Amino acid sequence: MKIVKTIDELKAYRNECTGSVGFIPTMGALHNGHISLIQRSLHENEHTIVSVFVNPTQFLEGEDFNTYPKRTEADIKICQFAGIDALFMPTPETMYSSCEPSIFAPSQKAYVLEGFTRPGHFDGVLRVVLKLLNLTQPTHAYFGKKDAQQLYLIQNMVRTFFLKTQIVPCEIVREDDGLALSSRNVYLNATERQEALHLSRSLQVATQKIIAGQRDVSALKTVMYEALQPLHVEYVEIVNRDFDTISTIEIGNSIILVCAKVGTTRLIDNLWV
Repeated sequence: MKIVKTIDELKAYRNECTGSVGFIPTMGALHNGHISLIQRSLHENEHTIVSVFVNPTQFLEGEDFNTYPKRTEADIKICQFAGIDALFMPTPETMYSSCEPSIFAPSQKAYVLEGFTRPGHFDGVLRVVLKLLNLTQPTHAYFGKKDAQQLYLIQNMVRTFFLKTQIVPCEIVREDDGLALSSRNVYLNATERQEALHLSRSLQVATQKIIAGQRDVSALKTVMYEALQPLHVEYVEIVNRDFDTISTIEIGNSIILVCAKVGTTRLIDNLWV
């Protein structure tokens, strides 16, 4: 595995690659969810590149940029054991200059849900993803479905900017008890870890109702809010896969999204219906 830290090194490595290239952008603190993305890329491509970069432009003032989990040595070992070809580990100074154009996410889709309480967050996400895709020029780039809104906005950017990369959505990876894997789970103490299960359980309740024939969005949201008590719920929303609000579940074209704070930790989860 080659560890790459500069743009010139990355470009030189990429120029040496022949055949398909898979790319997994991460912010580090790698867990089994990231490993599942890596494994899929290794299976589907001749070369696999992973980036580890905690991107400052997607954090708002007062968020956890300075305390975001960093496990550099562990991340390197995980990537080595997984068998990737190159690990890109830039600094903010490498990725950003003092004078550069910005990119703005479409307001009608990026300033709701995650973007409502984190205005500008997706501007920073798209900004860094565009840079990384331009640098790595991957055949395929792999993103988890847990960040569903982010996934949609990245797919939209790739489509509307006519990028050649194919974005590959990957299934959510969970603990045995249903908790969706997240680097921020390390913030939870033992009691909060149990409370966090309310998120996945609320989705299980919605699933049971849908199987029983319930299609009304308002009714589903009501039972989910009940299942989420006593957490501080930021939102429960049901949209189609273009992130338009809907009043009736459309099987095969709906996403149920939930966000709640567990202690001081903000967690998200979702169900693709």
